[in-house]
Amino acid sequence: MLEVLWQPFAEFAFLRRALLGGVVLALSIAPLGVFLMLRRMSLMGDAIAHGVLPGAALAFWLFGLSLPALAAGGLVAGLGMAALAAWVTRRTGLREDASLAAIYPISLATGVLLLGLAGRRIDLLHLLFGSALAVDAATLRSMLIVSVASLALLALIYRPLVQDSLDAVFLRSVSRRGAPAYGLFLALVVLNLVSGLHAIGALMVIGLLVLPAAAARFWSRRLPVLLGLAAGLGALCVWLGLLLSFYANLPSGPCIVLLAGIAYLLSVCLGPVHGLLRRSSPPLPC
Repeated sequence: MLEVLWQPFAEFAFLRRALLGGVVLALSIAPLGVFLMLRRMSLMGDAIAHGVLPGAALAFWLFGLSLPALAAGGLVAGLGMAALAAWVTRRTGLREDASLAAIYPISLATGVLLLGLAGRRIDLLHLLFGSALAVDAATLRSMLIVSVASLALLALIYRPLVQDSLDAVFLRSVSRRGAPAYGLFLALVVLNLVSGLHAIGALMVIGLLVLPAAAARFWSRRLPVLLGLAAGLGALCVWLGLLLSFYANLPSGPCIVLLAGIAYLLSVCLGPVHGLLRRSSPPLPC
């Protein structure tokens, strides 16, 4: 059994690179998903994931699969889309979620068209749905740098971000740290989404952002525990998803997200915090 779970990674270097890159991505992106869930902004993460695609597509067209170029293009496009949605909301009174829902399909369509005009259909599929073959040594180093920097910056803004997520009005009355912490948090979300384009894919990486965080919510109410559970669950789904991709000859990104979805559904049913079976069972006698 252990040979089945590890033999592909021992035999193929590209799978080892994909595993390490995917695990470090999960360790940095899943905690961000917990904060998105805490702030009731999970759908905003989906919108930003689509919003980064035009910038990443333009960078891919000009520079190929270069993570620094993809990160720069995706960061500008993602933050630009979020700023545009906020501007529309302030100027028109339209709710921010409606603004994002209107803008992100435009971003997605623009990104796909830019990649199509580049005439690289195979690379287009890899960018949208992920490919373990795309994680070379240079990409792996870039993913490690992004992950370590993301975790360090998240630790730096942890306290003001928690306070801003729980009571933004109170934090604004006693401190000005809330807005910078929130802006840096959005930048970290965009940067991690771009970092996951290679192994997970532009359309799949949102699953690794949201699903482990949502699954962890059914197992604990404590924020530090939620952060650890989400990161560990995301890393486990990367490992098992790559195995499924190898043995079934399927794209790696959808396999990883499918297993994360299964973990979420199991948590919905079995989780001790508001899980379906927990709620349907009779209360224990005092």
